[in-house]
Amino acid sequence: MTRLIVGMVLSIVLFQFQAQAQSNEKLVGTWKLISAKITTDKGEVRDSWGPHPEGLLMYTADGRMSAILSLGDRNPLSVSDFISAPEAERAQAFASMTAYAGRYTYTGDKVVHHVEVASMPKDVGANMERVVVKLNAERLVLRVEKPYLRGGMMVQSQELVWQKVK
Repeated sequence: MTRLIVGMVLSIVLFQFQAQAQSNEKLVGTWKLISAKITTDKGEVRDSWGPHPEGLLMYTADGRMSAILSLGDRNPLSVSDFISAPEAERAQAFASMTAYAGRYTYTGDKVVHHVEVASMPKDVGANMERVVVKLNAERLVLRVEKPYLRGGMMVQSQELVWQKVK
């Protein structure tokens, strides 16, 4: 009887592990940002990274991720040395993009980014939860449902649409 119970438990664990591995396979890869919309606390829907956002989101099979998002029409710095560029140019460049990387966990209905390095120092150590709205071989739609301030306005949610890079 004990062998039967142990066998059943091992079968269940193995099945769950295989199901998780198969679902992770859909997530693993490089994704290009197609659109990014926020909904404000007043119900307004706006482009969060401009009308032509740019970004890449990468997930590896061994549990690592990285993300970079920016406005699509960023102005270049007037010099090639980003440290000696004029302060106003550096501030604009910093304010028009974000980047972070770390580990991730994926449960099928959500993915959590465990931030280890980030352009925003306050994000290091954060666990950024994303609801998986849609995931197939071509498209990934993630929603941020935790309210936050952005540019002085309260954002209720953000939806990011990604296209798989082949």
